[in-house]
Amino acid sequence: MAATTAAAAALWLACAALAAGADGVIRGSVEIRRSQLATEARPASAALGAAPRRPVEFRPAVVYLDSAPRGAFELPEPGRASMDQRNQTFVPHVLAITVGTTVDFPNSDMTFHNVFSLSKTRAFDLGRYSRGKSKAVRFDRPGVVQVFCDIHSHMSAYILVFAHRYFAVTDQAGAFTIAGVPPGSYTLAVWHEGEVRETRTVTIPDAGGAVDAAFVIR
Repeated sequence: MAATTAAAAALWLACAALAAGADGVIRGSVEIRRSQLATEARPASAALGAAPRRPVEFRPAVVYLDSAPRGAFELPEPGRASMDQRNQTFVPHVLAITVGTTVDFPNSDMTFHNVFSLSKTRAFDLGRYSRGKSKAVRFDRPGVVQVFCDIHSHMSAYILVFAHRYFAVTDQAGAFTIAGVPPGSYTLAVWHEGEVRETRTVTIPDAGGAVDAAFVIR
């Protein structure tokens, strides 16, 4: 009798899991064919110890679900991230975070910096501060925040704030992975340098599994 009950319970759990569906993975690549020019440091600042020339900045894309699945807004405890100021460059150039995250802005240069944003999502001005100092900002609304330095006009970066966790920043090879996506159809968006460049519908089957998506940005 006990064995029969256990078997019935196992069967019920298996059916429940099948009905609920299994989470899937969206993976793929974003090939960026748009030209990305290197910016040069100001001579006056370079004379104070900053590199006069820097390599081309790595400017990745952000891939995310525009239509988030049920339960997507059950975010974990607010985290912390960092955007460094190094060689008169914001590192990383693109930072993707969830709502409630606090971002630190350390200064690793020999020069002063002044980090600010006029974005509607989160406007702020951290004032001027020197090497070894750091200031922080908490981001409580979803949206795109463009960041600048008031001292060095060539410095800029982006912070994308999401109300869900289904997003990924492409790596140096252009690859991305968004895991734990429940079954269903979603709009997958590709953002790059201030704009959504492409959208596409993707479907995670009830059984879960991986879905591949490749994009080319021109």
